Amino acid sequence: MGNPVVEKSIKLALLIIKFCELLEEKKKYVIAKQLLKSGTSIGANIHEAQNAESRLDFIHKIKIALKELEETKYWLILCKESKTYPFDIQLENEINQLGLIMYKIVSTSKKNIKKE
Repeated sequence: MGNPVVEKSIKLALLIIKFCELLEEKKKYVIAKQLLKSGTSIGANIHEAQNAESRLDFIHKIKIALKELEETKYWLILCKESKTYPFDIQLENEINQLGLIMYKIVSTSKKNIKKE
């Protein structure tokens, strides 16, 4: 079995790509581009964190991924609140679940630094 957070980030990125293709079909290019960038960056940063040079570097990279996750939430909220944009509840749920895991990782990692 692989790393669950890495696997969830890949699943999320694939959902993001699919949703952005739908946005582009509906000619919602600006949001599609922003959402694609931030949404796929989450997983890229999580992957990068797997080869961190130290625990602090790991935490830093996960925090960068969390910033991208929050930006992704923002673009998705705009879609949800707009009457002329599509919205995907499964995508929202996946983002929220991954966010909870990532916040827990940062919290646990910080506690472990204090113990060292």
